[in-house]
Amino acid sequence: MSEVAALARAAHAGQTDKAGRPYAEHLRAVAEGVEARGGDADQIAAAWLHDAVEDDVLSERWLRDAPLSRRTKDIVLALTKLAGEPQEAYAARILATDGARLVKEADLAHNADPARLAVLDPTTRARLTVKYTAMRALLGL
Repeated sequence: MSEVAALARAAHAGQTDKAGRPYAEHLRAVAEGVEARGGDADQIAAAWLHDAVEDDVLSERWLRDAPLSRRTKDIVLALTKLAGEPQEAYAARILATDGARLVKEADLAHNADPARLAVLDPTTRARLTVKYTAMRALLGL
């Protein structure tokens, strides 16, 4: 496992996803999705870290000082949704950042996986399905 993967797993240790599964499973699935879509090393590293700043498990300062490529850092920041930020602004930032769209595509694909959604209550499943469909449309996916 790469150093970035190990770091991301440690940072998110103890966190679970909406279905109660260890959060690291989502990170691994997104990284594998990026790789399967032809993503490069910068994008794979960003996939492992894509929720770290947003979830406040790693700080923006940590990211700024981390021994990562500028491109990886830019992708992570592009994928960090800001509190109260409109979906359109979030999507525009992703589209304006080299390499970010592919990482978000892999993230959305895993989040919208029918098997993952099936274990959620109907209200949450419906809300998330609408949210993911709207983001895919904004990103042209």
